[in-house]
Amino acid sequence: MVLAATEHSEVWEVLFQLLVLLGAALVLGMIFERFRQSAIVGYLLAGMLLGPGVFNVISGDSGVPLIAELGVSLLLFAIGLEFSARRLLKLGRVAGIGGMLQVSLTLGLAALVCLVIGLEIKSSLAVGATVALSSTACVLRLLTERAELDSVHGRTSLGILLLQDVAVVPLVIFVTMLAEDGGMTQVGIGLAKACGLILALVISFLILSRFVLPGMMRQMSLARDRELLVLLAIVLAIGSAVSAHALDLSPALGAFLAGMMLAESPFATQIRSDIGGLKIIFITLFFASVGMLGDPVWIAQNPLLVLTATLAILLGKGLIITLIALLFRLPLRHAVASGIVLSQVGEFGIVIGGIAYQGGLVSEEITQLIVSSTLLTLFATPMLVKLAAPLGYRIHRLTQPKTAADNTLTQMASPEKRNLVIIVGFGPSGQKVAEEIQAHDNIDCLVIDIRANNVDLARSIGLKAALGDASNLDFLLHHGLSRARAVVITIPDHRTSIRIVESVRTLSDRTAIIVRARYHSFVEDLERAGATITVDEEHHTGSKLKEATSEILAAKPDN
Repeated sequence: MVLAATEHSEVWEVLFQLLVLLGAALVLGMIFERFRQSAIVGYLLAGMLLGPGVFNVISGDSGVPLIAELGVSLLLFAIGLEFSARRLLKLGRVAGIGGMLQVSLTLGLAALVCLVIGLEIKSSLAVGATVALSSTACVLRLLTERAELDSVHGRTSLGILLLQDVAVVPLVIFVTMLAEDGGMTQVGIGLAKACGLILALVISFLILSRFVLPGMMRQMSLARDRELLVLLAIVLAIGSAVSAHALDLSPALGAFLAGMMLAESPFATQIRSDIGGLKIIFITLFFASVGMLGDPVWIAQNPLLVLTATLAILLGKGLIITLIALLFRLPLRHAVASGIVLSQVGEFGIVIGGIAYQGGLVSEEITQLIVSSTLLTLFATPMLVKLAAPLGYRIHRLTQPKTAADNTLTQMASPEKRNLVIIVGFGPSGQKVAEEIQAHDNIDCLVIDIRANNVDLARSIGLKAALGDASNLDFLLHHGLSRARAVVITIPDHRTSIRIVESVRTLSDRTAIIVRARYHSFVEDLERAGATITVDEEHHTGSKLKEATSEILAAKPDN
């Protein structure tokens, strides 16, 4: 009984720590958002203040970091839902070969610098391994928020980040072998074993996606089984992360592969939207738990050392990635933007630094410097991602003739084309709207419907169509609401129409919303929600009935 009571108390203690951490992250995130900065900076600061370095509200050995690790897995699972195997291959050589070059060159350059300042070769290699990786969780979150994940520098960054995630396991083995005085033969065997395990995991997931999942998905209807789809997504995300961890691989990599399995299904975007709320909680906890590793007191005592190391990492790593991108014939502006976006040190670098410290490869002071400079690069990342594209264009201007630069500026200043009309619901009303849109060659049309047969019908007549819930904010953003001239809502359900109108209006003030009101009493509610034009079904039906009655009465009777 005493043991049970103790365990019960520990559970409530962890829940209290989660509550305090999320509350602090909420307050600080709101403050930073208020000043038009990324909320991620607030999450990191919340963890730093509540961690062992300051107020010690949350200890490093509590259950919070373990729970937070699920956040990275869910983030990579959601990203995987957007990248099928075919789309991943389209990322090109700059992602695969370029990613390997980036990890190798960054490790080598950092090790060389450490040798010059007096570290031993093993210690230098260990430090190089810690700074070779960038932050997948931070960068992908920011690129997604800014709708830049599908840009040239966004795709390049994603490809290199995924290669880095694959490299986590070999780097961990490499540093572990260095600490154990292992020879190159042992290191090679360890790396070969890791590659074999990754290949086995990929093959297992391919078998599951080809022969098991399709049958399960066919039994589900998005309109009827939304809860089951969410449960399927969570089981796959967490199950794949657990499987990868059991094989001593990166859980985040396992979750990404599971997301890729579902990417070919018509439910991919909707599942990504449905798990969005849960992912936000875990991601917030993750960034806060990373912030807990920092010691503000040590940073305050060594400001010049930390600042110098941070600037050296950002400049050196950014330059290496830029040069690699140029080597693969990426335009200068995109190469510079990619280098800026990936110039920070990732959270896995802290993990590798911890292994090096425990193995006696680096001193406590160097470990503190690694952790502190990593956190400062993460603090800087939201601003760097924001400035990446503009700085890339500016450097491009400086290296191009004036006329070319002027053309570039003109392209940048030109407003985004708003040539998309989204039709929600593809019943008889939606089909009539589509006929009108198809008569205009310069207008794109997208049909969104929650019923698979209506989506198939739209595609059969040459229209783009997506299966999903149009009231979901993430779903709308993913399908191009930012360039929509109008959204036409043809569904009869009043409450659903209001939710869709509110979602569209939350994301865009400029988009016109044309919505069907089944009854006259619904018109005011829809207009209050933000509809631009409300088509009153009772009014139009009454008008048609009036016209028909007038024609009958105007006609001469037969007798």
